[in-house]
Amino acid sequence: MDYSDQKSTTRWILIAASFIITSLILWNTYIFFQRFKEEEEAKMRVWAAAYAEFIQTEDLNKDLGNLTLEVLRSNNSTPMIYLKADGEMEPRNLDSEKSKDTLYLQRKINEFGQENISIRISYKDKFMGTLYYGNSDLLRKLKYYPIALLLVFFLFGTVVYFYYKTNKMSEQNKLWAGMAKETAHQIGTPLSSLLGWTEFLKNENVDPTIITEIEKDISRLHTITERFSKIGSVPDLELLDIVEATKKSYDYLKARSSDLIEFQFKAPDKELISLVNLQLFSWTIENLVKNAIDAMKGRGLLTIEVADDKNSVKINITDTGKGIPKHLFTKIFEPGFTTKKRGWGLGLSLVKRIIEDYHKGKVRVLSSETDRGSTIQIVLKKEHN
Repeated sequence: MDYSDQKSTTRWILIAASFIITSLILWNTYIFFQRFKEEEEAKMRVWAAAYAEFIQTEDLNKDLGNLTLEVLRSNNSTPMIYLKADGEMEPRNLDSEKSKDTLYLQRKINEFGQENISIRISYKDKFMGTLYYGNSDLLRKLKYYPIALLLVFFLFGTVVYFYYKTNKMSEQNKLWAGMAKETAHQIGTPLSSLLGWTEFLKNENVDPTIITEIEKDISRLHTITERFSKIGSVPDLELLDIVEATKKSYDYLKARSSDLIEFQFKAPDKELISLVNLQLFSWTIENLVKNAIDAMKGRGLLTIEVADDKNSVKINITDTGKGIPKHLFTKIFEPGFTTKKRGWGLGLSLVKRIIEDYHKGKVRVLSSETDRGSTIQIVLKKEHN
């Protein structure tokens, strides 16, 4: 299991644990809500019995006990409507002005009937009416508690996620900068020595063709040094023709690749201008082409196509290799991810960093089919002349 897999496993464990904890809290909240609702129903049944006794005592002109009066007075928060046997409606704990409207009371009866089971009021088997009641203010607030809990949990998770992501990106940036500067420094020392040896060989009347080839390699090392130095700092961007810049990289790679690789280049017959750094852009094309060649195991068709869009320039690099599984479309750009036995897994992550961080563009797997090949697309903003 590589670093990326370990990170993914840890992430899913944390997500699963958070889901389980949240589910348990919500379940316990639901149980508490149901019990509270049952107690509310029991309280309303006691109130209904007390009210039946109150009506009966009032009809008989008898004194009402203190306990019954206390029960009736205690309920001043639960909205209710007492529908008498003759159809008359008697509201309690509702808006006094709205309660004068019969249609309003009828709507409330329907609403209360959906919230709670109505209670039949009778005294010694004599039906007196039906009590409809709604949820108390406390019960209504408790009903929205799980939503508030989920919102708090979501906000807390969002803060933690962005803190972790920002901290991780900061560490990666420091690592990238340090590694790039150190690499440029390490290459610079032998490069200076090689330049001196080249001048010495010229004075020794060595075959000029050998000197020329050595100078090409020195120039190449100088280019690599500049690339790494630009990764370690913010690179300068300039307006360049993407068709020409891509064609130069294409020609360089074609001349140095196996004859078993068939190269194709497609581009419109006009300039497509974008703001780029030539050194880093050519490095990006090289990385993608080398990955494509590896995917084809050194044999196949590789096509580089530059396409003109309304506000962007698109560079598609297509191979006829083994393809990329769909679940790895984004993962292949993560630092450390590789399917090779040897390699650091930095090539495609470097591509993503150069295109998206430095050039504010996009890079993605446009399409892929198993054993038929893949297309990786770069999208850059087009500058209009």
